[in-house]
Amino acid sequence: MSISSPKNLFTHSLAAKALALLVLFLASTLSMAAQTPDKSPNDNNEYRFIELDNGLRAILVSDKSADKAAASMNVAVGSGDDPKEREGISHFLEHMLFLGTEKYPEPGEYQQFIKSHGGSHNAFTAFRNTNYFFDIQANYLEAALDRFAQQFAAPLFTAELVDRERNAVHSEFSAKQKEDGRRFYSVKKATSNPEHAFHQFAVGNLTTLENTEANPLRPDLIEFWKTHYSANLMTLAVYGPQPLNTLESMVRARFEAIENRNLKPRVHSASLLEDHKLPAKVTAEAIKDVRSLSLSFPIPSQKENYRTKPASYLANLLGHEGPGSLFDVLKRNGLADSLSAGLGMDTGENATLDISIALTPEGLDRHEEILPLVFQYIDIIREQGISQQRFKEMQQLAQIDFRFREQSEPMHEAMRLSSQLQDYPADDILSAPWLMERYAPEQYKAILSRLTPDNLMAYLLAPQPELTNPEYTQWYETPWQLEPLNAELLQNNAPSALSEALRLPLPNPFVPENLAMVSGKTMSKPERLGNQDGIAIWFARDTRFNTPKANVFFSLRTPAVRVSARSHVLTRLLVDNINNNLNAWAYSARLAGLDYSIYPHLRGITVRVGGYSDKLHTLMNRILMQVATPEVTRQRFDIARQNLIDSLQNKAKDRPVAQTSEFIQSALLEDTWSTEEKLQAAKEVTFDELMSFADALLSEVDPVLLAHGNITEAYALNLAQQVDAIVLGKSELVEVERSRMRKLPANETLVSLDVEHPDTGYTLYTQGKDTGFEERARFRLLAQIISSPFYEEIRTTRQLGYIVYATPFEVLETPALGFVVQSPTASQSDIDQAVREFSEGFDKTLSTLGEKRLNREKQAVISKILEQDRQLGEISGRYWREIDRGSDNFDSREQLAKAVKAVSLEELKTTFEGAVLNRDRALRVVTGGDGLSADEARALILQQPPVTAR
Repeated sequence: MSISSPKNLFTHSLAAKALALLVLFLASTLSMAAQTPDKSPNDNNEYRFIELDNGLRAILVSDKSADKAAASMNVAVGSGDDPKEREGISHFLEHMLFLGTEKYPEPGEYQQFIKSHGGSHNAFTAFRNTNYFFDIQANYLEAALDRFAQQFAAPLFTAELVDRERNAVHSEFSAKQKEDGRRFYSVKKATSNPEHAFHQFAVGNLTTLENTEANPLRPDLIEFWKTHYSANLMTLAVYGPQPLNTLESMVRARFEAIENRNLKPRVHSASLLEDHKLPAKVTAEAIKDVRSLSLSFPIPSQKENYRTKPASYLANLLGHEGPGSLFDVLKRNGLADSLSAGLGMDTGENATLDISIALTPEGLDRHEEILPLVFQYIDIIREQGISQQRFKEMQQLAQIDFRFREQSEPMHEAMRLSSQLQDYPADDILSAPWLMERYAPEQYKAILSRLTPDNLMAYLLAPQPELTNPEYTQWYETPWQLEPLNAELLQNNAPSALSEALRLPLPNPFVPENLAMVSGKTMSKPERLGNQDGIAIWFARDTRFNTPKANVFFSLRTPAVRVSARSHVLTRLLVDNINNNLNAWAYSARLAGLDYSIYPHLRGITVRVGGYSDKLHTLMNRILMQVATPEVTRQRFDIARQNLIDSLQNKAKDRPVAQTSEFIQSALLEDTWSTEEKLQAAKEVTFDELMSFADALLSEVDPVLLAHGNITEAYALNLAQQVDAIVLGKSELVEVERSRMRKLPANETLVSLDVEHPDTGYTLYTQGKDTGFEERARFRLLAQIISSPFYEEIRTTRQLGYIVYATPFEVLETPALGFVVQSPTASQSDIDQAVREFSEGFDKTLSTLGEKRLNREKQAVISKILEQDRQLGEISGRYWREIDRGSDNFDSREQLAKAVKAVSLEELKTTFEGAVLNRDRALRVVTGGDGLSADEARALILQQPPVTAR
């Protein structure tokens, strides 16, 4: 289309002035029409809400300091929109939108562009929404948005790719067919109201996505897209360092092309559960050794109550873990390991409030006593739990969290915002999750009136339950059985000894009061404050995010944990006892913005405490006392030991590629033991052994402390004094060396694992020569360049499986490449042949790689290595890892980035030839076929020296 020129032409200068005035007019008009949402006082980003002429709504985020940009499109269409005759088609459509558009027809072009510019992308399909998202180096946002918008405006749905991609969807279904999460979800669907769309199969497979002459898939796919996807059902979030006007121009120029079909989102008015079947209990069989009891109560949708959050108010009480809470009583009596409460599914019309309990073996045996105890606790909440004081405390904590909110990475921010724009008005999109505007007792009571025995669906998941006449879910073949419950017994049958111990939480003593920032500049890196009483003390004042928070890491390195598989097991059991003893007391601290973890590792035990610095020392002091003198009980020992046995036995039921990758790490890492060795030790250890181990653990220690954040040097030194006085006592100081990776034998070692799963697992691990930055850089760059073509060839073109990726497999600075495939159709030898053929073809690609492309890929790797820190915890974690590896200059990232920049094409080719083509030092671990057994391979690898340190 062309436009003729007017007869009277303006001069160049007049035209320029007119254009400038027009731009100013348009910009002012746009800004007048746009909205600025309410944001946290700690949020320096700029925001703008706009609505395009086609009805698409967008939130724009300008973060001037961002090194990454991101976007997310949320479409108000999901599996709940699938036609009954085409279950899984919304999920299938999600897959297909990535595979070529009119402007960018090549199926792998979008993925390659994102990857080559330091980004990543993905999508997911939920019941009411489908979300598509990516991130990328900030300078390439506009080009990425051009490709992204085309997926919604002009997808190709190429016939050949339609037939191929249905195999990928089937592979996704097959890969998770033996996972208890999917199996249990299929039971919930089977027992839901058949008139509700939730009842349908959501994933899709070759049967529901049949593609024959009699029932072709492509016309149905296009019809579904045309009748469901519309601009007015889409909400977009775009995040970048560009000014808001620039972001708005990028969006309007591209996303206006999406057609507005003036569609309305589907209304799911049917009830999720059938009222006449309640109360009832559904018992389902688990493959793994897991035991859970879930209580689901149908309630009205809570979407409109986001400003008052009555469900959150009640969930806070139901899920509390403090002394006298439902969970605390269950746990102290050896019946439960965890409990959570909150909103389940909310369709906009109906919702559920769910209570989920992880049971111990005794809890499983006594689950019929637990159900009435839950109702006893609900009655206590009904009678005593509705109070303005409780509301004020929850409101205050929500306001503090919002006031000092830290940003997450751009892609997560974009995903969150695009999703929330579907549910909240633009003005509230940033504050909605934290809003608790008023005390709403009438709303609390309205929900409580639904939490009754006659309105309950209970779900019991257990291995090998006694099912007299089970039904089986259609696609996952999960055995289940439904039986009615007696509402009167649920109301009146709680064990008196347990019900008498129930009480509501007291006021929270950890609510922060002093939220001031310490004086002094942020330090560029931690400084060592010497060795006070043998403790290596590292300190870094850091107030860059203007949050009154700090993180403290304290590691008790000790040789006692690495003596044997038995000592490894005893360490885990001891840490479990410490965590168990702290939980009820410390739960209030978690609610008040403090957090902690105590965990075992290759060199000992680490305590991490973080959050608002005001009362952090109180929590740290209590934890140190537990570490110094843990209260070990036989009841907890028995529960923890059984949990550990279950966990180790369940590893044999993990997906195949999880088992192949796990074997590689456990075989190559020093001071680790096989699952079988740990399992045997767990079955043999005794309570008396644990008591003795607890007494001896701290006899020899190598203590290290890091204090980082809104704290002073004096604070750090005082913490060290606490550690010395409470924990170290008469401990002998020793040095505990860092573990290393073992060097693989020359050439390729093939290992075959015996795994019960219909899919084949394949992991090819190729190891570098040493731990130097130069070698690590070569492997990082090679993984960057090879990952997209590998995915495109093995997954998209050959359709060998859903789980397909090539990745850096670096552990303890030992560089490596990992090629991972899980296939429902191919044998391990077929997969390996495909990998070899790909490698040979890629060799030619690498030989023609130009300098411009090489530099682009280098920059992508460097951007990931030097990615901007956005939260205090990210920096604390990085500092702690540097201390662990002995990098006192805290510049490992910079050194690695420098090494990546220096890699030549010839070096890259040489690395590829040795690591991938020749497999100079490779470990191929597969399920099925020939090869060394796990024991034979481990014995061989144990004879090898560690990888050369550089």
